[in-house]
Amino acid sequence: MTKLHSLLIGTALTAFAATAAVAQTAQPAAGISGQAQIQTQGADLAPAAPAAQGVQPVTPAPTRLTASGSTDPLVQKRDANAKANAEYRASKKASKTELKDQQKAAKAQYKEQVRDAKINQKADKQAANNEMKMNMEGQTGTQADGADVKH
Repeated sequence: MTKLHSLLIGTALTAFAATAAVAQTAQPAAGISGQAQIQTQGADLAPAAPAAQGVQPVTPAPTRLTASGSTDPLVQKRDANAKANAEYRASKKASKTELKDQQKAAKAQYKEQVRDAKINQKADKQAANNEMKMNMEGQTGTQADGADVKH
């Protein structure tokens, strides 16, 4: 019975150690994995590692690692190029929006001119029709008076 008992305890410790090893590879923070190791060493007291209990370890927010003010000329050139490219893209975007606004204003002005031209054309046509009608009425009245006269 003691051999079976020690074999079961050994298997349980191995399972806890395997769980801790998986938890260590999944967790980038050394402090949290160190806690998992401590808990697996005292496995008879603690039932399992925090990851095995369903407790999610707190991971720090990822930070962007950049060298500020590097003395390497290649790094300085790369940073200067990136800054120049960003400024160029911003300038290009601003110019593009300005051009679109100008085109929109020109299109609106063109449409207004076309509309005014159509209105003027209609008015001119109406005036010409009215003048022609007036001339026709005047001619018919003079013909009626001079109908007796033969040329």
